Amino acid sequence: MPTLLLFAVVIATSGCAAFSLGHPNPPPLVQQESVQGYGLQPGDIVRISVWREPELDQVVLVRPDGGISFPLAGEVFVEGRTIEEVSFEIAEKLSVYIPAPQVTVSLQQSEGNRIYVTGKVNQPGMFMVNRSVTIMQALSLARGLTPFADKDRIVVIRREGETQRSIPFNYQQVRRGQFLDQNIMLQAGDTVVVP
Repeated sequence: MPTLLLFAVVIATSGCAAFSLGHPNPPPLVQQESVQGYGLQPGDIVRISVWREPELDQVVLVRPDGGISFPLAGEVFVEGRTIEEVSFEIAEKLSVYIPAPQVTVSLQQSEGNRIYVTGKVNQPGMFMVNRSVTIMQALSLARGLTPFADKDRIVVIRREGETQRSIPFNYQQVRRGQFLDQNIMLQAGDTVVVP
């Protein structure tokens, strides 16, 4: 029992999700609010371990194609998925080789959650964010608009597969509390362009 208690404490302090297939609907042993709901992105680094299988303890980089490779589980597509979902899929794949595997996936670095702000802002550039941010918050990260910015014609450029689309944003309206639905949450890779 002391070993199991120690294992639970280690999981609770590491910020990870763990799943075991020994239960018909495997619940997460731990849910960490800071990473709950975060969709993994290319460039993110995760640690994957299987209880009592030290040779399967690995730190893995999410590739540009959104996938990872893990021993015995093979290829796993993780882009846009939570660590809980990834834990469960790896546990399912490993269950062919390991009875009731307890898989733990923890987010080590969220290097893939990048947004870009360019144009007439005081500090254009790339910003690493560890949570979702709105357009207004992104402009704040870029230290606001310059005096010559066209506040009514800001756009967000978003890549969707092989295509890109432009999402209009009117800074003046949102600042006055109007049409707030245009102050959308940005996705990893979005570029805010301020003409």
